[in-house]
Amino acid sequence: MEKGGRQLAGLNGNESVRIQNLTRSRTTGILCTVHDDPADLLRHHGLHVTAQRLAVLRAVGARPHATAAEVLDLAATDIGAISRQAVYDVLTVLVDKALLRRIEPTGSPARYERRVADNHHHLICRECGQVADVDCAVGSAPCLEPSDALGFDLEEAEVIYWGRCPDCRKRLRTTSVT
Repeated sequence: MEKGGRQLAGLNGNESVRIQNLTRSRTTGILCTVHDDPADLLRHHGLHVTAQRLAVLRAVGARPHATAAEVLDLAATDIGAISRQAVYDVLTVLVDKALLRRIEPTGSPARYERRVADNHHHLICRECGQVADVDCAVGSAPCLEPSDALGFDLEEAEVIYWGRCPDCRKRLRTTSVT
């Protein structure tokens, strides 16, 4: 791939979309595109390009698994002023258009990420709240099958693994020794 991206033709008829990276998910085999231009991404999904939408996409890209409050802080730093309601509205639209993924860990505010084209899961530290992506263990979506799907056509499984990250485990061992 050329440095700085290249053109991919034929994604949607005659359209081409400038991309920075093409990766194939290890678990689903699906090709995932990472657009280097958020404005192109919005247009490709039929959305008007606004300063608020661009700022929110950049914020979530810069801080995966960000809460709405963190997105608000980053977007405000980026464009100056943006209302809390505008951030929530943009997050809702971007999730509805599958440009962002919303995860809702128990006891934690909703978090947002741009990794949407695969069936991955999350590791969450019970101590510090750190969230990390982990690929699906089985290999195809959905990677987990219920004992009875009750007639549903399953597309995705969402799993959250809870535990303690290495830093918190180390800190807890140090604290318990002293």
